Amino acid sequence: MDHHHHEEDKASKTQFLRLALGAVLFLTGLLSPLTGWPAVAVFLASYLILGAGVLRQAVISIAEGQIFGEHFLMSIATIGAFLIGEYPEGVAVMLFYLVGELFQEMAVGRSRRSISALMDIRPDYANLIIGGEIKSVPPADVRIGDRILVKPGERVPLDGRITEGTSMADTAALTGESVPRLLEPGSAILSGFINGSGALTVTVEKDFENSAVSRILELVENAASRKAPTEQFITKFARYYTPVVVLAALALALIPPLLLPGAVFSVWAYRALVFLVISCPCALVISIPLGFFAGIGAASRKGILVKGSNYLEALNSVDTVVFDKTGTLTHGVFKVVRIEPSQDFEEEELLAYAACAESHSTHPIALSILKRYARSIDIERIEEFEEIPGKGARVVAEGREILAGNAALMTLYGIPLQNGDAEGTAVYVSVDRSYAGSIRIADTVKEDAATALRALKALGVTRTVMLTGDTKKEAERIKEELGLDEVHAELLPQGKVDILESLTADNSGRGRIVFVGDGINDAPVLARADIGIAMGGLGSDAAIEASDIVIMTDEPSKVAAAIRIAGRTRKIATQNIVFVLAVKGAFLALGAFGAATMWEAVFADVGVAVLAVFNSMRAMNTKGM
Repeated sequence: MDHHHHEEDKASKTQFLRLALGAVLFLTGLLSPLTGWPAVAVFLASYLILGAGVLRQAVISIAEGQIFGEHFLMSIATIGAFLIGEYPEGVAVMLFYLVGELFQEMAVGRSRRSISALMDIRPDYANLIIGGEIKSVPPADVRIGDRILVKPGERVPLDGRITEGTSMADTAALTGESVPRLLEPGSAILSGFINGSGALTVTVEKDFENSAVSRILELVENAASRKAPTEQFITKFARYYTPVVVLAALALALIPPLLLPGAVFSVWAYRALVFLVISCPCALVISIPLGFFAGIGAASRKGILVKGSNYLEALNSVDTVVFDKTGTLTHGVFKVVRIEPSQDFEEEELLAYAACAESHSTHPIALSILKRYARSIDIERIEEFEEIPGKGARVVAEGREILAGNAALMTLYGIPLQNGDAEGTAVYVSVDRSYAGSIRIADTVKEDAATALRALKALGVTRTVMLTGDTKKEAERIKEELGLDEVHAELLPQGKVDILESLTADNSGRGRIVFVGDGINDAPVLARADIGIAMGGLGSDAAIEASDIVIMTDEPSKVAAAIRIAGRTRKIATQNIVFVLAVKGAFLALGAFGAATMWEAVFADVGVAVLAVFNSMRAMNTKGM
């Protein structure tokens, strides 16, 4: 990355030197008393110094079969100016064009540097613990299962889990949030975090290629390759627009002298050259992609990683937002709030059976039961284990069959429930096909979930939906608390896809559907939605891979922020299109009727391009987002 910046700086210095030398020669030709061939030689030298890059690119484009580009237009317009004796104006076009290019490159460079600085989170080394010694090695050399030491003030090099130490971490590089995060033994830690005051020992869980840092850098680097419809339109527009204006300029130069009495060819040829300079579409071709690039950069600053400008623009036509529940609208950090054994079992006995059944699961509900049990489980006691998708688990331990799951699991095995209608999420347990009791689990909604839903409504989203595998009662509770329009409960992963397809059919022609989720079972729905948004801070790799947008902070409110950034980005792009076409249209008419000189033509081309580029840079601003 530093090498890339060095090359950019070197190229900018070379261009500036060319501009300075060419400008000195141009002023010498204008202000000196030179006439005849000496004057022509000075202007020609200035022209070649200033326009060498344009002429070279025009030849390359013609060789590649792309004749009607902006460099071709500039070349024939300025060469034509020399042929009719308008040497100063021919050089002026190249001079001011180069000035405009310099301003554009500065603006683009600023945008790139801003994103690069934000994304410059790649760690240089890792402190690998080998025996009792610590060795500094490249992060790519560390393997899964290795232990590393992260000292105070160091950037975390790899994803893993803390085994020793407590500290506060700066997560701003990944999440855009300034509030430090508490890290303690058992906490997950992501590469890119900056360790605070305490030394941490971390067991590595992912190799460097699959770490959070590498995923983020890959997302940002690939984002520019996916063009928005507006960008594609501008590219196609320029492809057809340029030949049309070249033919129009040719007609302007040839037809009036042939048809109009007293018309002079040199006058109309000059007008045609002015017409060509004005018609260059570079203002649109440069400013529109830059605007979307800046919008992606603004989103990145807020912890929102957009995989392409096409997804950023698609957010402008969102009609329905569908949320997963656990880990998306709720914290997904479950807690056992009540243990309800049947009359034949004690509380601790029921909890022990449930913990045994859930010992192989990583589901948040299972983890909450294991945390409450707080004792180690002898895995060798478990003779059989079977996960029943969407329902729960069945294990055989020391000859006893234990079932733990939802009401559907009990129904599947013909076990009658007691207190089945009680409020909250319940894990029902049976032992040897006899009902043993239930364990009530609570999950709290995220602090900004209600705010997020209100913000979406304010932005014009007409329908908010929640999909969950949880019970209907729990889903209705969340619906009432957050003000959702509709909920669908007790769904298997395929059921979520079916619901989404049904919503898509109902929504046909009205707008796009966004799905927001975080779990591995959300990956199919994320891929099926018009726009898939993954809660990626600590979400699953599969969800992040299948999504189009990743929210690193796990905050639902960032969905509304992404839509606001998308709206402002498109507004700026529209402003540029209208402004550029209006100015160029007016000057083309003036040029055709002889009311605009080559100097005005330069402003209509280069000046408009610079103004459009500066306007595009406003998309980088994240204030109020």
